[in-house]
Amino acid sequence: MRYLPHTQGDLQEMLQAVRAQSLEDLFSSVPDACRREQDLRLPGPLSEWELDTHLKQLAETTGPGQGRASFLGAGSYDHYIPATIQALASRSEFYTAYTPYQPEISQGTLQAVFEYQSLCSRLLGLEVSNASMYDGATALTEALFMALRIAKKKKTVAVSKAIHPHYRQVIRTYFEPMGFTVLELDYTAEGQTDTATLQANEDLAAVALQSPNFFGCIEDLSSWAERLHANKALLITAFSEPLAYGLFKSPGSLGADIACGEGQSLGISQSFGGPGLGLFTTRKDYMRNMPGRLVGQTRDRDGKTGYVLTLATREQHIRREKATSNICSNQGLCATIAGMYLASLGGTGLRDLAVLNRDKAEYLKQQLREAGCQIPFSATTFNEFVVRFPAAKQDIPERLLARGIIPGLHLGPYYPELEDHYLLNATETKSKDDLDALVKEVAA
Repeated sequence: MRYLPHTQGDLQEMLQAVRAQSLEDLFSSVPDACRREQDLRLPGPLSEWELDTHLKQLAETTGPGQGRASFLGAGSYDHYIPATIQALASRSEFYTAYTPYQPEISQGTLQAVFEYQSLCSRLLGLEVSNASMYDGATALTEALFMALRIAKKKKTVAVSKAIHPHYRQVIRTYFEPMGFTVLELDYTAEGQTDTATLQANEDLAAVALQSPNFFGCIEDLSSWAERLHANKALLITAFSEPLAYGLFKSPGSLGADIACGEGQSLGISQSFGGPGLGLFTTRKDYMRNMPGRLVGQTRDRDGKTGYVLTLATREQHIRREKATSNICSNQGLCATIAGMYLASLGGTGLRDLAVLNRDKAEYLKQQLREAGCQIPFSATTFNEFVVRFPAAKQDIPERLLARGIIPGLHLGPYYPELEDHYLLNATETKSKDDLDALVKEVAA
């Protein structure tokens, strides 16, 4: 596409149309204190090859990059992506597809979404999956709003403090102007949500837990479900590592009413933090309150299989203020990639990969414990866990960084009571040499 700048004549014609004397007049509403008085100090132009070299040099100064071992997870996980996924996702019919605004003529897109929904329902153990949300944080927030729609007159939800801090921040941002109450539940010494912090509350619509939670710990979902259902409240299960359900029981089988979270681990690259994918599943009884789109399978008048948009956000113009959210455009590519990934691994492959992730993290946890580190939480974990380095070796994180090892996430900024604790992650991408190198440096 050629770049065709406006001529001076074009500019003058447009200025006359809006009754402005100059381009500066267009910015007269911006206070002087907020405006730049000097031009940006930009370097001169570079040739294509000079620019390529310059960008490579910049890339080497930022991020973990190649040649470093990163044990950072905390919501975005480093997994191998099969070459078949990249090859298929690069095909133009997938790569350029978008939300089907005329669904009846988008059979290929609808079929891909239907397959994705079917696989998500199997993975999370619930009857209905939507066509996807933006990311895990917005999916959880929409799940809480959905619970309030189902409960109708209730105005209170409870959220575990062991949920990802960024997810909880998004919840606060959404809920603050809405007039609802968000209670926060503390966590126990074992690293799970504390049931004692939830008091009897007839106004409670739902409780949201994360499993594996932000500390990597598996929550006791079945006991929470039994307690909440007895009080006519819903259990919402969030997650940032869906691969765990290749090994552990699904949220639906343990009593969750809504299971939602981040699907980045399912074949989507980390890409410096985005894009993500919001998985969202629920029980059939609550389908009409579910946000986003839902694709169904049917037969046409000739008896051939066809796909239809069973639940569409075009209902916004019909249901008006009762309409659900429509933040679901991830079905264009990210959801399709996740469907490809789940179909490629299959049930056996997903379990084998989950076991490998669990085993790598358990090996690292045991070796760090023997090296003098403290593992504060005793609950079962998946591929992530919290560690406290020896008090006499508080320089360990700096030494690890100097050796090209990213020592996980410092928890202090998010949990002041865990100031000297780190969250470490180990997936199938970490070799035994990588794990041993970390332990050796800690023990030195």
